[in-house]
Amino acid sequence: MVKTITIREQVYNKLLQVKKENESFSQLFERLVEDRNPLDVLTELRGRVEFKEKKNMISQIYNSRAERRL
Repeated sequence: MVKTITIREQVYNKLLQVKKENESFSQLFERLVEDRNPLDVLTELRGRVEFKEKKNMISQIYNSRAERRL
């Protein structure tokens, strides 16, 4: 499954600086979070990510949770 994320150009340029030559962005992200507690990673990202259609996204999360409980 492929997901699309939106980041500011400034963040994109910083990521380009740490990305290896033949490394995909998925591989870069995986390397950056490797061996880290997912909760710690999310805590660090808090406030740095801007969500479009936040209400719709939250609604989808709640709906998918409800479907799994059935």
